[in-house]
Amino acid sequence: MFELHPQLQQDCLEIGRFRLSRLLLMNESRFPWFILVPEREWVTEIYQLSEADQSVLVKESSTLARGLAEAFSGEKLNIAAIGNVVPQLHLHHVVRYRNDLAWPAPVWGKFTPMPYDKDGLAEVVARLQAFLPDAFLWSLA
Repeated sequence: MFELHPQLQQDCLEIGRFRLSRLLLMNESRFPWFILVPEREWVTEIYQLSEADQSVLVKESSTLARGLAEAFSGEKLNIAAIGNVVPQLHLHHVVRYRNDLAWPAPVWGKFTPMPYDKDGLAEVVARLQAFLPDAFLWSLA
């Protein structure tokens, strides 16, 4: 049975689900920072997924990336599967701007997170809503 890693549970808000992956929002309001987590047990690397799941993950990541580009008009989109702290396979999708606090360095581990307030969370979800497919199951909407 799939269980979300405790660190992801602590640091993120669940936005919804694609066919394979949960979509999380890092609770750090200074960056549009989303995380895809394939719902597969004991998977730490992309190559450990079946070929079919690998294809689905790439499609979900691409769909999310396209939606983030449209919704947030960033100058760069950082996509990474690092897993040094959280071994469970997860893909970060971070919209970047040349004037953001961490530019050009990565955003993780740089700052104490500034959590979303109710209005900020609603705004982020509303901005993304128009750009994800109808099949996406929203947890927050």
